[in-house]
Amino acid sequence: MLNIAKKTLKIKDVFLNLQNKKIKQVQRLISGNHRPKPCINMTTKGPSRKQVIIPMNTNNTRKYMKDASTHVININRALKSIKSNIIADFIRLDDKCIIIFTNNVANPSDLQEIERCVKNSLVVEEDQIESPKLPQSKSYLKIVSISYISNQTNTKLFPDKVEKILKNSYIFNDIVLASKPQIIKILPKSDIFIV
Repeated sequence: MLNIAKKTLKIKDVFLNLQNKKIKQVQRLISGNHRPKPCINMTTKGPSRKQVIIPMNTNNTRKYMKDASTHVININRALKSIKSNIIADFIRLDDKCIIIFTNNVANPSDLQEIERCVKNSLVVEEDQIESPKLPQSKSYLKIVSISYISNQTNTKLFPDKVEKILKNSYIFNDIVLASKPQIIKILPKSDIFIV
């Protein structure tokens, strides 16, 4: 009975926001006393912003993952000390990085605290760790039927002007352009363009 209590406390330390029902399911999985039914469904449709990616060399990732549950506990203590509203759920190993899954999107102060915590770990070489970052994706945007000459100012449309218009629009907050906008004529004699 004492052994089960210790395991339960360890599960609660590692997974702070896990409900009691899920803890019992995890205990059954660990002990082998489970029926073949789905207990924790994990489906992903690409990277979630509720992840913190920390690039580091392969040697560091292997060393760090040997005691991942302890690192989750240490990261959560550090985040709690700065009164952060995020909790690290678990750590996963990826190609040349570790990914820390959290319950919310980390802000810059959370990222700094996580970086400090990872770098202060005794098992990793500090100079081989890059700064933590949130997942990003690349997309393209196609704007059709744009007039090449502005009716109001009678000036031509250039990539710099398109970039300035996009940056001033609230729709494009937190979006970084990967390259300059391209302006393409629809037809040779047309004054309508595609950006």
